Amino acid sequence: MSSSEKHIIPGTVSSDPWASLKAFTPARIALGRTGTAIPLQEVLQFRMAHAHARDAVYSLLNTDTLIAQLQSLQLPVNLLHSQAADRHEYLQRPDKGRKLDIDSINLLTSLAGSSTQQSVSIVLADGLSATAINNNALPLLEILLPMLQQAAIPLAPLSIVQQARVAIGDEIGSLLKAELVVVLIGERPGLSSPDSLGVYLTYRPQPGLTDEARNCISNIRPEGLSYQAAATKLFYLIRESFRLRLSGVLLKDNEKLIK
Repeated sequence: MSSSEKHIIPGTVSSDPWASLKAFTPARIALGRTGTAIPLQEVLQFRMAHAHARDAVYSLLNTDTLIAQLQSLQLPVNLLHSQAADRHEYLQRPDKGRKLDIDSINLLTSLAGSSTQQSVSIVLADGLSATAINNNALPLLEILLPMLQQAAIPLAPLSIVQQARVAIGDEIGSLLKAELVVVLIGERPGLSSPDSLGVYLTYRPQPGLTDEARNCISNIRPEGLSYQAAATKLFYLIRESFRLRLSGVLLKDNEKLIK
């Protein structure tokens, strides 16, 4: 036993020398200790964070609210569904979350003729945290859409998809004959980020594409990447994707280099 341990009074919480670093990160560092254990308060906070993460995985899209909010932005909205019938099947069968059900396919097929060449198809997908979409999708779109309108970039009808994974955007964009698809999706929740929103951009979407064909902007939320920064970055990537006619690993983020 070290000399410092001999003077620890049972039941008291010992401070951690790294405590000052907690101001710079939400990570669980400098928790302190009670004897050889983590303090009770930290244990309870960890369990609460774990519960929030689990709740996010099983959260549902507030479709009525989202549709009403998006219609206020004068956007046509389609409510779609993947082949995963429910959350249990979605978690057990990732492949079904990447494909639309037959009713959704028929709906988009009927709308394909109204899509404009070089249009952007925006997709809102629940992913692994519908909470992320419910909380963060509209604030991001309120900044992004005026940028697209000012640049005269046409939009295909917007899609809200339940029980969906990232790749479902490729099928949606292909059916709508969109030049580019932008998928807003709830990311896998962490213990400090149950509402993290991700955005994936794909040029000339079609079923069967893999991750190297997409660009990603991650951790969009008030405690992470701000809506303004995310919208600015996404707008830059959209313009560059149209200009270069590509996306994914071939589309480099050189925004700061050209300013």
